[in-house]
Amino acid sequence: MSTLSNFSLTGKVVLLTGGAGLFGRGLVRALAGAGATLILASRDVAKLQVVAEEERASGATVQAEFLDQGDEASINALFERIQVEHGPLHGLVNNAVLRPMKGAQGTVAQWEDSMRVNATGLMLMHRVFGAAMAEAGRGSVVNIGSIQGMIGPSYELYEGTAIGDMPPDYFFHKGGMLNLTRFYAALYGPRDVRVNCVSPGGFFNHQPEAFVKRYSEHTMLNRMADDNDLGGAVVFLLSDASRYVTGVNLPVDGGYTAK
Repeated sequence: MSTLSNFSLTGKVVLLTGGAGLFGRGLVRALAGAGATLILASRDVAKLQVVAEEERASGATVQAEFLDQGDEASINALFERIQVEHGPLHGLVNNAVLRPMKGAQGTVAQWEDSMRVNATGLMLMHRVFGAAMAEAGRGSVVNIGSIQGMIGPSYELYEGTAIGDMPPDYFFHKGGMLNLTRFYAALYGPRDVRVNCVSPGGFFNHQPEAFVKRYSEHTMLNRMADDNDLGGAVVFLLSDASRYVTGVNLPVDGGYTAK
């Protein structure tokens, strides 16, 4: 097998949670383009169906499924549907995220909603789907983290803009994701299941010019990310090209955390 063919996802069934958002749409394009049989799952199936149809028009194999990651029964139901149709997954990308808190003064109820999806739900995705991969003796899990799980907030980036405050729940659960990644890498590793994390930096999303300028100056590449910048790292970690890589957090941040 050639080195280049090791990066192919042809013949691999991959579940991507989310898929219609800022990170997700680029990930769908990358994973489908690498040849994966791709299953997209979120609460908004209608949005996912639009994405799936766009990719199928290009010859990809993509389907949309319902998932409420905050509901254990919903996770189990999705697992059963996938098992019947495809068997154990080859890959899982935990990309879905709920962001109910909009700042430091968000409510306790918002914090609890966030933890239900982003902490408890994330653990259950590893437990349910990861265990089936381990039983099959192969697989790769990629968690989509954030540099905000690695470093503290940079309030100076937001001065004079209307972007708003930074919420504590996002920093908390993205930080926890890093060690949850290591936990399941250790648990499932002996059965040839790898678990890794990628931590993206800021994605350009039409933020105010002042913010974009300040943020870009914090990076070594002098720009924010776009939706083509994350997929390559995820394809690599799902593919056989990374067969001896596990328990790793890979920043995809243009050098932001290295400065």
